Amino acid sequence: MISGREGRRAALHGRGWERSRASDGVPTLSGATRRRAPSTVSLIIPALNEAANIEWVLRRIRGGIADEVLLVDGLSLDDTVAIAKATMAEIVMVHEHKPGKGAALRAGFAAATGDIIVMLDADGSMDPAEISMFTDAVRAGYDFVKGSRHLPDAGSEDLTWLRAFGNKALGTAVNVLYGTKFTDLCYGFMAFRRDCLDALDLTADGFEIETQMVVNAVRAGLRIAEVPSFELMRRSGQSNLRTFRDGRRVLRTLVEARFAPARRRPIAKVLDLTEPAVIDLTELDGIHRAHSLQTGT
Repeated sequence: MISGREGRRAALHGRGWERSRASDGVPTLSGATRRRAPSTVSLIIPALNEAANIEWVLRRIRGGIADEVLLVDGLSLDDTVAIAKATMAEIVMVHEHKPGKGAALRAGFAAATGDIIVMLDADGSMDPAEISMFTDAVRAGYDFVKGSRHLPDAGSEDLTWLRAFGNKALGTAVNVLYGTKFTDLCYGFMAFRRDCLDALDLTADGFEIETQMVVNAVRAGLRIAEVPSFELMRRSGQSNLRTFRDGRRVLRTLVEARFAPARRRPIAKVLDLTEPAVIDLTELDGIHRAHSLQTGT
Protein backbone atom coordinates (compact mmCIF):
# COMPACT_ATOMS: atom_id res chain seq x y z
CA MET A 1 0.00 0.00 0.00
CA ILE A 2 1.18 3.48 -0.78
CA SER A 3 1.48 5.81 2.17
CA GLY A 4 2.02 9.55 2.29
CA ARG A 5 0.51 12.68 3.77
CA GLU A 6 -2.88 12.19 5.39
CA GLY A 7 -5.61 12.40 2.82
CA ARG A 8 -3.22 12.14 -0.15
CA ARG A 9 -4.28 9.76 -2.86
CA ALA A 10 -1.74 7.88 -4.91
CA ALA A 11 -3.20 7.67 -8.39
CA LEU A 12 -1.48 4.93 -10.30
CA HIS A 13 -2.05 3.25 -13.62
CA GLY A 14 0.12 1.55 -16.21
CA ARG A 15 0.84 -1.48 -18.34
CA GLY A 16 3.19 -4.42 -18.03
CA TRP A 17 6.37 -5.34 -19.82
CA GLU A 18 6.45 -7.67 -22.81
CA ARG A 19 9.84 -9.05 -21.82
CA SER A 20 12.25 -8.85 -18.91
CA ARG A 21 15.31 -6.60 -18.91
CA ALA A 22 16.68 -8.30 -15.81
CA SER A 23 19.96 -10.10 -16.33
CA ASP A 24 19.03 -13.07 -14.15
CA GLY A 25 16.26 -14.23 -16.48
CA VAL A 26 13.57 -13.91 -13.83
CA PRO A 27 10.00 -13.80 -15.18
CA THR A 28 8.28 -10.77 -16.66
CA LEU A 29 5.06 -9.29 -15.31
CA SER A 30 3.02 -10.46 -18.27
CA GLY A 31 5.04 -13.51 -19.29
CA ALA A 32 5.63 -16.97 -17.92
CA THR A 33 8.18 -15.72 -15.39
CA ARG A 34 8.47 -12.77 -13.02
CA ARG A 35 11.31 -10.44 -12.16
CA ARG A 36 12.71 -10.35 -8.66
CA ALA A 37 10.87 -7.82 -6.50
CA PRO A 38 13.07 -4.79 -5.76
CA SER A 39 13.93 -4.22 -2.10
CA THR A 40 16.92 -1.96 -1.39
CA VAL A 41 16.79 1.79 -2.03
CA SER A 42 19.51 4.23 -3.11
CA LEU A 43 18.71 7.92 -2.64
CA ILE A 44 20.58 10.29 -4.99
CA ILE A 45 20.88 13.97 -3.98
CA PRO A 46 22.66 16.27 -6.46
CA ALA A 47 23.97 19.41 -4.75
CA LEU A 48 25.80 22.61 -5.64
CA ASN A 49 26.36 25.19 -2.91
CA GLU A 50 23.46 23.99 -0.73
CA ALA A 51 25.12 24.45 2.67
CA ALA A 52 22.10 26.36 3.99
CA ASN A 53 19.67 23.58 3.01
CA ILE A 54 21.34 20.19 3.09
CA GLU A 55 21.15 19.63 6.85
CA TRP A 56 17.34 20.09 6.82
CA VAL A 57 17.03 17.59 3.96
CA LEU A 58 19.25 14.93 5.51
CA ARG A 59 17.65 15.17 8.96
CA ARG A 60 14.27 14.38 7.39
CA ILE A 61 15.53 11.14 5.87
CA ARG A 62 14.25 8.78 8.53
CA GLY A 63 15.71 5.38 9.19
CA GLY A 64 14.46 2.71 6.82
CA ILE A 65 13.60 5.08 3.97
CA ALA A 66 16.85 4.37 2.13
CA ASP A 67 19.59 1.79 2.40
CA GLU A 68 22.18 4.24 1.10
CA VAL A 69 22.22 8.00 0.58
CA LEU A 70 24.55 9.42 -2.06
CA LEU A 71 25.29 13.14 -2.20
CA VAL A 72 26.67 14.12 -5.59
CA ASP A 73 28.57 17.35 -5.12
CA GLY A 74 29.20 19.52 -8.16
CA LEU A 75 32.33 21.15 -6.72
CA SER A 76 30.51 23.34 -4.21
CA LEU A 77 32.38 26.41 -3.00
CA ASP A 78 30.60 26.50 0.36
CA ASP A 79 30.38 23.99 3.24
CA THR A 80 27.85 21.66 1.59
CA VAL A 81 30.10 18.59 1.84
CA ALA A 82 31.28 19.25 5.40
CA ILE A 83 27.74 19.83 6.68
CA ALA A 84 26.44 16.73 4.91
CA LYS A 85 29.14 14.55 6.47
CA ALA A 86 28.54 16.05 9.92
CA THR A 87 24.78 15.50 9.62
CA MET A 88 24.86 11.94 8.27
CA ALA A 89 28.02 9.98 9.03
CA GLU A 90 27.18 7.13 6.65
CA ILE A 91 26.48 9.34 3.63
CA VAL A 92 28.29 8.35 0.42
CA MET A 93 30.04 11.28 -1.27
CA VAL A 94 30.33 11.39 -5.05
CA HIS A 95 32.28 14.29 -6.58
CA GLU A 96 31.34 15.25 -10.12
CA HIS A 97 33.62 17.71 -11.97
CA LYS A 98 31.37 18.14 -15.00
CA PRO A 99 28.80 20.94 -14.49
CA GLY A 100 25.06 20.39 -14.64
CA LYS A 101 22.32 18.55 -12.79
CA GLY A 102 22.21 15.83 -15.43
CA ALA A 103 25.91 15.10 -15.08
CA ALA A 104 25.52 14.91 -11.30
CA LEU A 105 22.55 12.57 -11.48
CA ARG A 106 24.23 10.25 -13.96
CA ALA A 107 27.27 10.04 -11.69
CA GLY A 108 25.00 9.18 -8.77
CA PHE A 109 23.12 6.56 -10.75
CA ALA A 110 26.40 4.92 -11.75
CA ALA A 111 27.55 4.76 -8.12
CA ALA A 112 24.24 3.51 -6.67
CA THR A 113 23.86 -0.11 -5.60
CA GLY A 114 20.18 -0.30 -4.58
CA ASP A 115 17.39 -2.05 -6.48
CA ILE A 116 15.37 1.20 -6.48
CA ILE A 117 16.88 4.60 -7.25
CA VAL A 118 15.17 7.74 -5.94
CA MET A 119 16.07 11.32 -6.96
CA LEU A 120 15.74 14.14 -4.43
CA ASP A 121 16.75 17.80 -4.67
CA ALA A 122 19.06 19.30 -2.04
CA ASP A 123 17.27 22.64 -1.67
CA GLY A 124 14.44 21.47 0.59
CA SER A 125 11.72 21.76 -2.06
CA MET A 126 11.04 18.01 -2.02
CA ASP A 127 9.95 16.47 1.26
CA PRO A 128 11.82 13.24 2.08
CA ALA A 129 8.70 12.11 3.96
CA GLU A 130 7.15 11.42 0.54
CA ILE A 131 9.84 8.97 -0.58
CA SER A 132 7.88 5.93 0.59
CA MET A 133 5.09 6.75 -1.89
CA PHE A 134 7.56 6.40 -4.74
CA THR A 135 9.28 3.26 -3.50
CA ASP A 136 5.97 1.58 -2.64
CA ALA A 137 4.78 2.19 -6.20
CA VAL A 138 7.93 0.59 -7.62
CA ARG A 139 7.51 -2.38 -5.29
CA ALA A 140 3.90 -2.67 -6.47
CA GLY A 141 5.17 -3.37 -9.98
CA TYR A 142 5.97 -0.06 -11.68
CA ASP A 143 9.33 0.46 -13.36
CA PHE A 144 9.35 4.26 -13.36
CA VAL A 145 7.46 6.54 -10.95
CA LYS A 146 7.34 10.32 -11.19
CA GLY A 147 5.92 12.95 -8.88
CA SER A 148 3.18 15.30 -9.98
CA ARG A 149 2.23 18.64 -8.45
CA HIS A 150 -1.08 18.63 -10.32
CA LEU A 151 -2.80 15.50 -9.02
CA PRO A 152 -5.43 15.74 -6.27
CA ASP A 153 -3.87 16.51 -2.87
CA ALA A 154 -0.65 17.68 -4.53
CA GLY A 155 0.51 21.24 -5.15
CA SER A 156 3.36 23.73 -5.04
CA GLU A 157 4.46 26.71 -2.99
CA ASP A 158 7.08 27.63 -5.57
CA LEU A 159 5.37 27.83 -8.97
CA THR A 160 5.43 31.40 -10.25
CA TRP A 161 2.98 32.30 -13.02
CA LEU A 162 5.84 32.16 -15.55
CA ARG A 163 7.03 28.73 -14.44
CA ALA A 164 3.44 27.48 -14.28
CA PHE A 165 2.78 28.69 -17.84
CA GLY A 166 5.98 27.11 -19.13
CA ASN A 167 5.32 23.82 -17.36
CA LYS A 168 1.80 23.66 -18.77
CA ALA A 169 3.06 24.33 -22.30
CA LEU A 170 5.77 21.68 -22.05
CA GLY A 171 3.35 19.22 -20.46
CA THR A 172 0.97 19.72 -23.36
CA ALA A 173 3.85 19.20 -25.79
CA VAL A 174 4.89 15.86 -24.31
CA ASN A 175 1.32 14.58 -24.31
CA VAL A 176 0.74 15.62 -27.92
CA LEU A 177 4.07 14.26 -29.17
CA TYR A 178 3.96 10.97 -27.29
CA GLY A 179 0.23 10.30 -26.86
CA THR A 180 0.55 10.28 -23.07
CA LYS A 181 -1.54 11.87 -20.31
CA PHE A 182 1.08 13.16 -17.90
CA THR A 183 -0.17 15.77 -15.47
CA ASP A 184 3.31 17.19 -14.76
CA LEU A 185 6.54 17.04 -16.76
CA CYS A 186 9.14 19.39 -15.28
CA TYR A 187 9.42 18.00 -11.76
CA GLY A 188 12.42 15.97 -10.71
CA PHE A 189 11.08 13.89 -7.82
CA MET A 190 11.30 10.40 -9.38
CA ALA A 191 12.09 6.77 -8.65
CA PHE A 192 12.86 3.84 -10.90
CA ARG A 193 14.14 0.29 -10.91
CA ARG A 194 17.91 0.25 -11.19
CA ASP A 195 17.72 -2.54 -13.76
CA CYS A 196 15.87 -0.10 -16.04
CA LEU A 197 18.78 2.37 -16.11
CA ASP A 198 20.09 1.12 -19.46
CA ALA A 199 16.62 1.51 -20.97
CA LEU A 200 16.57 5.19 -19.95
CA ASP A 201 19.68 5.78 -22.13
CA LEU A 202 20.69 8.97 -20.32
CA THR A 203 23.09 11.44 -21.93
CA ALA A 204 21.88 14.91 -20.81
CA ASP A 205 24.06 17.11 -18.60
CA GLY A 206 21.57 19.81 -17.57
CA PHE A 207 18.08 20.09 -16.10
CA GLU A 208 16.69 18.56 -19.27
CA ILE A 209 17.75 15.15 -17.97
CA GLU A 210 14.44 14.90 -16.10
CA THR A 211 12.54 15.23 -19.39
CA GLN A 212 14.92 12.80 -21.10
CA MET A 213 14.18 10.26 -18.39
CA VAL A 214 10.42 10.58 -18.84
CA VAL A 215 10.32 10.38 -22.64
CA ASN A 216 12.89 7.58 -22.82
CA ALA A 217 10.87 5.63 -20.26
CA VAL A 218 7.85 5.98 -22.56
CA ARG A 219 9.84 5.06 -25.67
CA ALA A 220 11.31 2.01 -23.92
CA GLY A 221 7.87 0.75 -22.93
CA LEU A 222 8.47 0.95 -19.18
CA ARG A 223 5.60 0.56 -16.75
CA ILE A 224 5.01 4.17 -15.61
CA ALA A 225 3.05 5.81 -12.81
CA GLU A 226 2.56 9.28 -11.35
CA VAL A 227 2.10 9.93 -7.63
CA PRO A 228 1.01 13.21 -6.01
CA SER A 229 3.72 15.38 -4.47
CA PHE A 230 3.72 18.77 -2.78
CA GLU A 231 6.56 21.08 -3.79
CA LEU A 232 7.86 23.29 -0.98
CA MET A 233 9.61 26.62 -1.28
CA ARG A 234 13.39 26.41 -1.61
CA ARG A 235 14.56 26.96 1.94
CA SER A 236 17.41 29.33 1.11
CA GLY A 237 19.36 30.70 -1.83
CA GLN A 238 18.65 30.89 -5.53
CA SER A 239 17.86 28.05 -7.90
CA ASN A 240 20.41 27.15 -10.56
CA LEU A 241 17.56 26.66 -13.05
CA ARG A 242 17.14 29.35 -15.71
CA THR A 243 13.58 29.43 -17.00
CA PHE A 244 14.11 30.34 -20.66
CA ARG A 245 17.47 28.61 -21.21
CA ASP A 246 16.39 25.36 -19.59
CA GLY A 247 12.91 25.54 -21.10
CA ARG A 248 14.46 25.58 -24.57
CA ARG A 249 16.61 22.58 -23.65
CA VAL A 250 13.56 20.67 -22.43
CA LEU A 251 11.64 21.41 -25.62
CA ARG A 252 14.60 20.36 -27.77
CA THR A 253 14.86 17.12 -25.80
CA LEU A 254 11.16 16.40 -26.36
CA VAL A 255 11.38 16.92 -30.11
CA GLU A 256 14.70 15.15 -30.68
CA ALA A 257 13.65 12.08 -28.71
CA ARG A 258 10.29 11.90 -30.49
CA PHE A 259 11.88 11.62 -33.92
CA ALA A 260 14.91 9.56 -32.95
CA PRO A 261 15.02 5.97 -34.23
CA ALA A 262 12.93 3.71 -32.02
CA ARG A 263 14.92 1.36 -29.82
CA ARG A 264 11.89 -0.95 -29.66
CA ARG A 265 8.16 -0.58 -30.00
CA PRO A 266 6.76 1.42 -27.04
CA ILE A 267 4.11 -0.50 -25.15
CA ALA A 268 3.56 1.74 -22.11
CA LYS A 269 1.38 4.81 -21.85
CA VAL A 270 0.46 6.95 -18.90
CA LEU A 271 -3.31 6.74 -18.77
CA ASP A 272 -5.84 8.99 -17.02
CA LEU A 273 -4.30 9.49 -13.59
CA THR A 274 -6.73 12.05 -12.18
CA GLU A 275 -8.69 9.53 -10.09
CA PRO A 276 -7.42 6.89 -7.67
CA ALA A 277 -6.87 3.80 -9.76
CA VAL A 278 -7.43 0.18 -8.91
CA ILE A 279 -4.46 -1.87 -9.98
CA ASP A 280 -4.76 -5.58 -10.57
CA LEU A 281 -2.04 -7.05 -8.39
CA THR A 282 -2.62 -10.67 -9.39
CA GLU A 283 0.38 -10.42 -11.73
CA LEU A 284 2.72 -8.98 -9.12
CA ASP A 285 4.99 -11.34 -7.22
CA GLY A 286 2.39 -13.71 -5.81
CA ILE A 287 -0.13 -11.12 -4.62
CA HIS A 288 -3.51 -12.53 -5.66
CA ARG A 289 -5.98 -9.73 -5.13
CA ALA A 290 -7.04 -6.37 -6.52
CA HIS A 291 -6.34 -3.41 -4.29
CA SER A 292 -7.29 0.26 -4.26
CA LEU A 293 -4.08 2.23 -3.73
CA GLN A 294 -5.25 5.05 -1.50
CA THR A 295 -3.46 6.85 1.28
CA GLY A 296 -4.34 5.81 4.77
CA THR A 297 -6.20 2.62 3.85
